[in-house]
Amino acid sequence: MFAEKGFTQATLDDIAHAAGFTKGAIYKHFGTKEDLFLAVSDRHWRRYFDNFAEVVSAVTEVGARELDEVARRWRELSRDRGAEHAALGHEFTLYLLRNPEARERVESKRSEVVEELARFIVEGVDHVGGTLLIPPSTFAHVLIATSDSVVLGSQLDDVDLYRPILEMYLSVIKLP
Repeated sequence: MFAEKGFTQATLDDIAHAAGFTKGAIYKHFGTKEDLFLAVSDRHWRRYFDNFAEVVSAVTEVGARELDEVARRWRELSRDRGAEHAALGHEFTLYLLRNPEARERVESKRSEVVEELARFIVEGVDHVGGTLLIPPSTFAHVLIATSDSVVLGSQLDDVDLYRPILEMYLSVIKLP
């Protein structure tokens, strides 16, 4: 429903009906629509983590072949997820910017995602023997802020931005 109607237009009634639950059942597990959205978003982030962890664990060096593989996986995941989900990420960001009380309600969950991503980054950089040139949490924020834009820009302009942005990301890692 979020992807179909957008974050603000999708109601908990719509979501409950589509899922085959009552609105009360939704509220039993999620206090607000923001909480439900973040739970769905969290599932997508974990899928990304799992896929990239698989690629990173097999890497012994970082070269063209490895960047091509990460770009391929990212492109594939993005196609599976659809541009609507990336646009939805932007919509939710705008919603939080326009609604400070909602932003405060979800601040801890957003921070948790940044912390998990920062740990993932540190583990990956350590695995290849590199050194991160910026704080891990800053890099995590950059990844979160840019990933949906890469998906949307790639699809809207019919240009593959995955590999070039990976090269930009790599510029903050000093490799052995």
